[in-house]
Amino acid sequence: MPAVDKLLLEEALQDSPQTRSLLSVFEEDAGTLTDYTNQLLQAMQRVYGAQNEMCLATQQLSKQLLAYEKQNFALGKGDEEVISTLHYFSKVVDELNLLHTELAKQLADTMVLPIIQFREKDLTEVSTLKDLFGLASNDVCLFLEHDLSMAKYSRLPKKKENEKVKTEVRKEVAVARRKQHLSSLQYYCALNALQYRKQMAMMEPMIGFAHGQINFFKKGAEMFSKRVDSFLSSVADMVQSIQVELEAEAEKMRVSQQELLSVDESVYTPDSDVAAPQINRNLIQKAGYLNLRNKTGLVTTTWERLYFFTQGGNLMCQPRGAVAGGLIQDLDNCSVMAVDCEDRRYCFQITTPNGKSGIILQAESRKENEEWICAINNISRQIYLTDNPEAVAIKLNQTALQAVTPITSFGKKQESSCPSQNLKNSEMENENDKIVPKAAASLPETEELIAPGTPIQFDIVLPATEFLDQNRGSRRTNPFGETEDESFPEAEDSLLQQMFIVRFLGSMAVKTDSTTEVIYEAMRQVLAARAIHNIFRMTESHLMVTSQSLRLIDPQTQVSRANFELTSVTQFAAHQENKRLVGFVIRVPESTGEASLSTYIFESNSEGEKICYAINLGKEIIEVQKDPEALAQLMLSIPLTNDGKYVLLNDQPDDNDGNPNEHRGAESEA
Repeated sequence: MPAVDKLLLEEALQDSPQTRSLLSVFEEDAGTLTDYTNQLLQAMQRVYGAQNEMCLATQQLSKQLLAYEKQNFALGKGDEEVISTLHYFSKVVDELNLLHTELAKQLADTMVLPIIQFREKDLTEVSTLKDLFGLASNDVCLFLEHDLSMAKYSRLPKKKENEKVKTEVRKEVAVARRKQHLSSLQYYCALNALQYRKQMAMMEPMIGFAHGQINFFKKGAEMFSKRVDSFLSSVADMVQSIQVELEAEAEKMRVSQQELLSVDESVYTPDSDVAAPQINRNLIQKAGYLNLRNKTGLVTTTWERLYFFTQGGNLMCQPRGAVAGGLIQDLDNCSVMAVDCEDRRYCFQITTPNGKSGIILQAESRKENEEWICAINNISRQIYLTDNPEAVAIKLNQTALQAVTPITSFGKKQESSCPSQNLKNSEMENENDKIVPKAAASLPETEELIAPGTPIQFDIVLPATEFLDQNRGSRRTNPFGETEDESFPEAEDSLLQQMFIVRFLGSMAVKTDSTTEVIYEAMRQVLAARAIHNIFRMTESHLMVTSQSLRLIDPQTQVSRANFELTSVTQFAAHQENKRLVGFVIRVPESTGEASLSTYIFESNSEGEKICYAINLGKEIIEVQKDPEALAQLMLSIPLTNDGKYVLLNDQPDDNDGNPNEHRGAESEA
């Protein structure tokens, strides 16, 4: 081993500049050693901490391997082999944990502890001696004391010597020099010894680290080499077989992915087939994302994209992240149709059986919009309760396609029609202030009510401006939207006037007016035809019921669109489930001497039974007008206005969320 440089103790007393220079080299070396020792200790402590963490980690790993059996996996079938294998691995990890714990203890005793002792004992001793040496050599007090004593000694007189003073001064100089010499010797010895201790301190911890690792590996090999080899071999074979299955499945998925990605770009483009979409009208189940309209204030709304699906007769909604869906709407006996909403496309509204407006949804394409409407219509008929709902839906839609051929001209059908005084009163029952038609003894067949293939018209009359041109000639329209007095003079003499807001759905010829079942069948066919032929726009009107006639009035211009004499109304009824649907049968004489029968179907903002009550009351007034006594008795039984002229009926409820003008307009979608 090469000789180590050292400080000469003989030169400590002289304290020459050369000695001081060599001392600074040793001090610099001691400072570098201190910094390096701190870094080395941090690295060793990190190794020890990692080993401790390894002990904790293996302990937690063993627990987690045992916990696999307790997990409630939804797809946990066939895991028996995995569970047994993990149990064995847990035992192996427990044994490894013991070895790691022992290794951590050895590292603490043989690696970390020696370097800490070297830093705390040797390096701290050198640092303390350095401080003492600095105080002894550089302290101002000591420096002044030495200089003063030397000054005194130098000023001692040569001729007149005083032995006593001389002795005292010499003692002072000796004490000062002895203090400095003592601190120098101690400091020099510590620096010289540090050069040897440095080499030992660097080697001892690594010897302990190496011995600890060797013992760990030896015990591990003795513990696992024999009894774990066969087990690991069988586990490797099992993993290999799983890998083969994975590669085969990955290849299948790759081929499937290529096939799915090779489709036309229209698959990703919403509403790509808007011109001629392939619509399935026989759906009894439907699922997909829709935008739901939510009202956040009196006039503000928000739209939320959610996942909707049908389940039996229910419409369900499942937000993203939710485990299961929640009920949004019961679809049994509901009605659905397209609506205009906030200038958005493909919106439709679901209406509850009691006529109240339900939710408004928006689809992303025309195909999705119409399929949702068809699916909800099929579900509302409770087709899903049949044994073969798909076949029933196909049959019903085929029958509807064959039975309806829509036309859009009212004039083609009513060219020769005119008002008539013929009356065929239907028998009515009054129960709890509601007019309920008497049911026939036996329900007639559909063919007996409406001939197959009967066309349906969806516009009731010409537009209001054309009506004015054809019926008033060159008369100037009143700018305040009021009908001229001479147009309908019967309004002034009528004992009954009641206004209802209605929307015309359709009309069609019927074969009989002997039962109200003809009105219910017409309702069914009209609604089915609208859904099948995508006719969702409806004209809104005011239905004025008087004791002489039924008048449809344009809500903006106050011009009458149609006028039916009350004596020509032979049947009238509201839908038994959707109370907002109402219809009536009109008998019109033909030039051949026979009479044509037509059914008109409307949707009202209030209950249709109120309209039926008003019609029935008007017909009763007509019957008793010829008998003054009967008329007087009838007037006593019904409420009148303050002037005793008009009959007062209950106001219809407003279903427009507190805004009575929301549905005012010539055209609306519902």
